Amino acid sequence: MKRIAIYDTTLRDGTQGEGISFSNSGKLRVAERLDAFGVDYIEGGYAASNPRDMAFFKDVKKLNLTHAKVAAFGSTRRANIAVGEDPGVRALMEADTPVVTFFGKSWKLHVRDVLRTTPEENLAMIADTVRYFKERDKEVIYDAEHFFDGYKDDPDYAIATLRAAAEAGADMLVPCDTNGGTLPHEVHTIITALAGRFDTPLGIHTHNDCELGVANSLEAVRAGAVHVQGTINGFGERCGNANLTAIIPNLLLKMKHPCLRDGEKSLRQLRDVSHFINELANQRPWTKAAYVGDSAFAHKAGMHVDGVRKNPQSFEHVEPECVGNKRRVLISELSGASNVFLKAVEMNLQVDKSSPEVKEILHELERLEKEGYEFEAAEASFKLLIQKVLKAHRPFFAMEGFRVIVEKNGQLEDCRSEATVKLRVEGDVEHTVAEGDGPVNALDGALRRALTRFYPRIADVFLTDFRVRILDPEEHTAAKTRVLIESSDGKQTWSTVGVSENLIEASWEALVDSVEYKMFLDEQAGIENASS
Repeated sequence: MKRIAIYDTTLRDGTQGEGISFSNSGKLRVAERLDAFGVDYIEGGYAASNPRDMAFFKDVKKLNLTHAKVAAFGSTRRANIAVGEDPGVRALMEADTPVVTFFGKSWKLHVRDVLRTTPEENLAMIADTVRYFKERDKEVIYDAEHFFDGYKDDPDYAIATLRAAAEAGADMLVPCDTNGGTLPHEVHTIITALAGRFDTPLGIHTHNDCELGVANSLEAVRAGAVHVQGTINGFGERCGNANLTAIIPNLLLKMKHPCLRDGEKSLRQLRDVSHFINELANQRPWTKAAYVGDSAFAHKAGMHVDGVRKNPQSFEHVEPECVGNKRRVLISELSGASNVFLKAVEMNLQVDKSSPEVKEILHELERLEKEGYEFEAAEASFKLLIQKVLKAHRPFFAMEGFRVIVEKNGQLEDCRSEATVKLRVEGDVEHTVAEGDGPVNALDGALRRALTRFYPRIADVFLTDFRVRILDPEEHTAAKTRVLIESSDGKQTWSTVGVSENLIEASWEALVDSVEYKMFLDEQAGIENASS
């Protein structure tokens, strides 16, 4: 099958998405990660746009990239300006990248209303700019902006813009669905028509405004495109760009097109790459993302879990491991013995699916869910529950009491929270006090202070999310509250749950589970908690 070049524009088009930004060092780290992943092109930024992008082009030369080519992005020369005198063209040359990608107009509406020039001058702008960079030994990728809209408006003129680039020597012609409004069958029809007219290879650049960015990219490949542009996690303006974390596995696994340096070996990095770039962009991963999301291979219905246990192909379209993901078994009121059994297997606990212990766990689960507990998003608490039912749980400490004070008076600008915690740890009583920004923060501080002498690795744990759900709002301020806490030690992340009519008590319960789960992980890994 033909090889498809992957052109990543996360660092340029992706940063146009709402809330997406990378620091200078972050952009360099992304470039290194994408190169190691095996993409063919990394578009580093808009050369004439801002100093940060120009700094990237300077600093990226110091990296030891082993595969990917770096591209600078820009536009054609302006109307009625000599190409060598155009500031944007000069900035592209100053970026000094081996690949230059620039866009030109394909739609007469843009030529008339945006550029405010003639169709003939627009064709000259495209050809002059391609020729300028080819004469200076650059690989030239021409992005035909708004091509599909332009083609539907005036196909002859849209084709003429591509021909201007091709005859001037462009190495790649990339029709762009800039507004993201084209449907897959239209993309296939138009790319098929173009493939019969040009010897220059064709690419595709799509946006996701109709939730079709991935589908449109794949249809373009079916029709003859050999170059796909997109972003990791679909970052981009409005609804985003075509999502490479879905396009790449579909190309490799479903359509059998080679598209990464090391093929399916590289594909095993996919989830890690997705999470790495989310982290640097300060974005929470989308749990339902295809292939890389936490829910992509999560099973809840008892029948589904039983089927996967017997033959994973029964409810999984690919092996989770081939994209660096893993199977998850969810626990809820829909759970059956298979769910509990597989969850116990995950924890390396020896149980039989038909054992009384499994039934006891199911009964306890049903009882707790009636009280308002929900374990789908709190797997750490559920694992501790299994241990307790199986008598495999060793409590690391015992709570003798806690107290929280929230103070506000005329002399204080803000509320002040103070928590006192009394624990029994290894026969000793620890009585500690801590202040915090709020009652939960103060409780967390006091709990850590009490335990750190015995379990110093508790200091590595930090809260990453805190969510509150009112379960029976008709009870007003006496309503039962469910608290979900997400914690991390920098390497692993886990979630715990607490339920009570008292928000502080629910929070304490989730905090205790979070700390105990960290101790359980360390014990399971054979890590010595006690200080030496």
